[in-house]
Amino acid sequence: MTAQAITKKDLRSYFTKEKLHRFMFGTREKQGAGKMIAIYGLLICIGFVYLYPIFYMISTSFMDQNDLLDTSVKWIPSHLYLRNYVDAGASLDFVASFFKGILIAGIPTVCNILVDMMVGYGFARYEFKGKKIMMAILIFSYILPKQVTMIPTYVLYNDMGILGTIWTFALPALFGNGLNAPIFILIFYQFFRQVPKVLMEAAAIDGAGHFKRFFRIAVPSAVPAIVTVVLFSFVWYWNESYLTELYVQGLSGNSIWTNLVVQLKNFDSSFASKATVGSTATSLNESVRMAATSLSIIPLLIMYLILQKQFVESIDRAGITGE
Repeated sequence: MTAQAITKKDLRSYFTKEKLHRFMFGTREKQGAGKMIAIYGLLICIGFVYLYPIFYMISTSFMDQNDLLDTSVKWIPSHLYLRNYVDAGASLDFVASFFKGILIAGIPTVCNILVDMMVGYGFARYEFKGKKIMMAILIFSYILPKQVTMIPTYVLYNDMGILGTIWTFALPALFGNGLNAPIFILIFYQFFRQVPKVLMEAAAIDGAGHFKRFFRIAVPSAVPAIVTVVLFSFVWYWNESYLTELYVQGLSGNSIWTNLVVQLKNFDSSFASKATVGSTATSLNESVRMAATSLSIIPLLIMYLILQKQFVESIDRAGITGE
């Protein structure tokens, strides 16, 4: 009994409320085990939701018809069947659609960066009459449904003679009205507000004008915001299929401009037209569709892998910039 009582007493003295609280929630210097388990558990669940479709798509894209019909084949195909990618690439006209898609998404993205950065800088650093009204119009232009302005915009582009060209995306971006441009303006606006005013004041004392302060101080310090805007803008333009078909291709269908996402939307009919009767071409199945989908997202995956480090650092730096 004495030994048992001593043991219970030692355990009570060892497992105090303070120690249990530090173990679960940690301290200012160190994260607690309970908190870390909860965070990583949540991240694993969220990651599974995003990664499961990608893993399924890649796995299915390498399966042949026998693997699709074999119930014992779940995730790992019996062998890598690359013919799916060959047939999908031919139906998508991959090389031409890839480079045209780069231009369709890249040119407006560059315009968004240049123009939206200047607009955001102007809102952040200057006080002028009607500033609040303009900010309200900016926010309202974002929440306004696109369906409301599609038909008037289409008629305007048709009257201007730019329908079916890349100017239907590039021209609005040059005037700060590109795809989701209000978000990019607000990103630059919030970032430039955090740049220390003493830097601008010191440059002004040294004789730097408005443009020199913008290009020498504001732009170099805005690299985190630029990386963020590049990623979001390019992805949104790349994945935009409806507006690309409506404006860039035009309803006439005579335009040469297209991208992989639009080609993927019309993949079934394109595949049927390219498959020759009596040949050894692979018939249209789930694996071929998954191969085509994989080809359409390859540029985005490559861009993410290249800019992943810069993107994470940009988010981190954006949180610590300021006075």
